[in-house]
Amino acid sequence: MYDQILFPTDGSEPAASVLDYALQIAAEHEATIYVLNVVDTSQDSRSGMQDDVDDVLEQEGTEIANEAAQRATERGITVVSEVLHGDPYEAIVEYSTQSGIELIVIPTHGRRGLQRFLLGSVTERAINTADVPVIAVNPGIQPLAYPCQDLLVPTDGSRGSELAVSEGIALANATGATLHLLHVVETGGLGPDARSLLKEEELTTQADEIIADAIETAEAATVDRIESEIEFGVPSKEIRNYIEVHEIDVAILGTHGKTDFSRYMMGGVSAKIVRTSPVPVMWVREPDSSGG
Repeated sequence: MYDQILFPTDGSEPAASVLDYALQIAAEHEATIYVLNVVDTSQDSRSGMQDDVDDVLEQEGTEIANEAAQRATERGITVVSEVLHGDPYEAIVEYSTQSGIELIVIPTHGRRGLQRFLLGSVTERAINTADVPVIAVNPGIQPLAYPCQDLLVPTDGSRGSELAVSEGIALANATGATLHLLHVVETGGLGPDARSLLKEEELTTQADEIIADAIETAEAATVDRIESEIEFGVPSKEIRNYIEVHEIDVAILGTHGKTDFSRYMMGGVSAKIVRTSPVPVMWVREPDSSGG
């Protein structure tokens, strides 16, 4: 399913723990793993000393990439290591395009802590611009195990969630996992006026249709095991609760929502899920028509 997997790393402990998960995925799919370290040269002001600093960082990056590559080699996994200069997220996305990458596995934070890899920075931008699925992994999650046994796709009927359902179907068929389909009727943030306009019956009917469409798609793709559920409440909380109750291994979400830009996008449901998810979260987005 995935032949080329990209793992960006800064050599930190968090990144090292997520590397093992990326290697598990590569081993399962007999994929080549590409280990990438990016020397951040995106600063506006650059002094004469900066070139010397970059040289030191490149040497350090080479050691980081080589160490990660050695771990892959020891497990019998084909590996390519690279050190690039530039803006980290741009370098990650451009390299993934140029190298024919099919999946990016990236920590939610790394050596420089919350300002470096946390959402709102490199990982968020990679999720929002990469044309391939991105798995964001909180390094604090233990144990990390692949292949998955139970995977969850929350769906709101949008194009983004349709792509997530397709990716979930393919992954379920590739790993034999149970596919869980969930629709959350968002009632937690609705005030009295909204509730009067959006009657519960209408919301329930819409939810039934969304879940039925997703089930039909999965059954047509001959997924062996399908579970489905409709919940009412705050989407991020209900998704998180479902993950915990059903012992989900991986969640897959589309980055575009049905009703407004923040529905499943960063800063809305998505950011909350990634920051608090007890499992890795795969993001799937529709490539821009312009190719960007």
